[in-house]
Amino acid sequence: MTDNDILAKIIDSDNTAVGGGASSALVGAMAAGMIAMVSKLSVKKDYGIPGEAHLAIATELDGLAKKLQDGSKKDEEAFITLMSAYRMPKSSDEEKSIRKKAIHQGSVSASNVPKENGFMCLRVYELGQAIMGNSNPNAESDLLIAIELAKIGIFGCTLNIRANFIGIRDEQVKGELEKDLEILEQYGGKK
Repeated sequence: MTDNDILAKIIDSDNTAVGGGASSALVGAMAAGMIAMVSKLSVKKDYGIPGEAHLAIATELDGLAKKLQDGSKKDEEAFITLMSAYRMPKSSDEEKSIRKKAIHQGSVSASNVPKENGFMCLRVYELGQAIMGNSNPNAESDLLIAIELAKIGIFGCTLNIRANFIGIRDEQVKGELEKDLEILEQYGGKK
C-alpha cells in the first residue's frame, strides 16, 4: 500500500476504516516535509542557525515524515484489528471472555499507535519552533502553516488515544496513557 492509497482512503467518504488517526499522522508528515524544506532553503545564508544545523534538522524531519507516513498505515491496521475484536462472537461466556480480551488488546494498540504518532508530531512542532525567526524569511508562511499542521496532528492523535479508552480494562495502562496525554495536550490537544 502506498501513501497515496491511505490518502485516497481518507478522502473516500465511503471508507470507514481510515479516519482521524491516519489523517493526523499524514498531517504530521506534511508538516515535517514542509519544515525540512524551509530548513533546506535556509542553508546558504546565516539566519541565526548555521547551515549544518539546518541540514541536521532537515534530515531529522525527513525521517519523521517517513515514520509518520508509516504511522498512518499502522493506525489503519490497529483500527481494523480493533473492529475485528468487536465483531467476535459473544454467545457463550467463553466467547465473551475471549472477545473482551481482544477488545482490550486492540484498544491498547489503537491508543499506542496515535500516541507514538503524537510524539512524532510534537517533535516536528518543536523543530519548527526552533527554526522560527532563524530561517529563510521568504519561506515563513510555509513554516507557519507547517507548525499549525503539526499542532493539528498532535490534537488528532490525542483525540484518537482518548477515543480508545472505552475498551481498555487496565487502569494502569490508562494512567500511563494519561501521563502521555498531559504532555501532548499542552501543545495541540484538548480534553
